Amino acid sequence: MALRILSPFHGFLVAAFVLCAVDYAHALELKPFKDDLFAYPATLSTGDGGAYTVIDYREMRDINQRDEVPEKRVHPQYTDAGVRKVQQDLMLKTDAGDVRHVAVGKTQGAAIIVLYLHGQGGSRKQGVDDFTFGGNFNRIKNLMAGNDGLYLSPDFPDFGDKGAAQVAALIDHYAEQSPGAKIFVACGSMGGALCWKLAGRKDTGGRINGLLLLGSLWDESFFASPAFKRRVPVFFGQGSHDVVFPVANQEAFFRSILAKSKTYPTRFVRFETGTHGTPVRMADWRGTLNWMLSKAP
Repeated sequence: MALRILSPFHGFLVAAFVLCAVDYAHALELKPFKDDLFAYPATLSTGDGGAYTVIDYREMRDINQRDEVPEKRVHPQYTDAGVRKVQQDLMLKTDAGDVRHVAVGKTQGAAIIVLYLHGQGGSRKQGVDDFTFGGNFNRIKNLMAGNDGLYLSPDFPDFGDKGAAQVAALIDHYAEQSPGAKIFVACGSMGGALCWKLAGRKDTGGRINGLLLLGSLWDESFFASPAFKRRVPVFFGQGSHDVVFPVANQEAFFRSILAKSKTYPTRFVRFETGTHGTPVRMADWRGTLNWMLSKAP
């Protein structure tokens, strides 16, 4: 086949297109979805150059007034159930085993992919429940659906190597379907064990673009991980009255990251008087992901 020589003008157009594509990748910012309703309450204090924030959380206001049935059904204005039109319950067959998962949004050609990994006793259904946790899962679903994104909530067999292998296979599959997507993994409670395992794997540690630890745990092995070496952004949300994973331990781990590198992209939001599940309810998905998109490797 003959080699076609591009004219200078065609060459200019190709170069301009490539530059625009690169700029778009860097400029990706999630459009709002009910930001006024999900905005953080008042800030009580900040530290660590603004990376650490204490938020005024109050159960009476943030659960009892926000929910129609406390902890079971949020008031209607916090949700938009229309997003269910782009929600699918799927099964992916992988070498690590069959992975049941719920997918919301674009399963091909997505600009951003967010996974939620549940904690002990949870399932893929927790991460797509529109009404619990103050409607915050409905918000992330709508944010992904409204921004050419994909949201995934999988089942997995354990919080060890087998579970990590299955989640890694799920990420690998959808990353191939959306090669330009930035990938963020949010882990609730014990699901954090998988966040750290994924960070340490050569495949996912070299591919993911951010970690969100919500009422979760810490792991010193992170410092030797491919994700840490790539300076993958890490967000911590923790209730000050979390009796499962004490806030002091998570704060110490957060500061140990900054001790390794003062400029490492990490943030910590402490919900004052909040308990174990508070960060899943209160974390600002849009604000956090937009920050991560601006810092992602």
